[in-house]
Amino acid sequence: MIYLELLWSFFQIGLFSIGGGYAAMPLIQNQVVDIHPWLTMTQFADIMTIAEMTPGPIAINSATFVGIQVAGLPGAIVATAGCVFPSCVIVMSLAYIYYRFRGLNMVQGILAGLRPAVIAMIASAGISLLIMAVYGQRVLPEDLMSFDAIAVMIFLIGIIALRVWKPNPLWIMAGSGVLGVILYTLL
Repeated sequence: MIYLELLWSFFQIGLFSIGGGYAAMPLIQNQVVDIHPWLTMTQFADIMTIAEMTPGPIAINSATFVGIQVAGLPGAIVATAGCVFPSCVIVMSLAYIYYRFRGLNMVQGILAGLRPAVIAMIASAGISLLIMAVYGQRVLPEDLMSFDAIAVMIFLIGIIALRVWKPNPLWIMAGSGVLGVILYTLL
């Protein structure tokens, strides 16, 4: 039964995650934290972090990691297959349609209409991860003042460094990790 639930959950994620892995994060969170309480919000944030650092698409990596967490190696295979299958069918169909009708204004209008929705889904995922990093959990309005000052400081240093010096983001991620280990160990 768990395999069917994994397959169906990640089939839905694969079917509706237009815009890539970052756009899929709110859908994955909804499935694995809210609908099926397979993971806590902390576990979800950890898995998304690992999925982002691991080479490959974030949605597929997260499907694999969630599947392993929930039902071992068979769960990973089922969740990954559920995530990949609709995307393959949709991409093959859309590629055929696009190459056949790419000159039509309606096709260009559809693509232009999808852009704001994709940006909103990516922003939603980023805000969820930021709240998780700063508060360590889902935040209620009465909990707004109980944030993790170290996480906020590391975030602000990273944002400022990215805006002022424009280094490779991988250096900021590595530096943030090192800074986090040092600060959380000492304090």
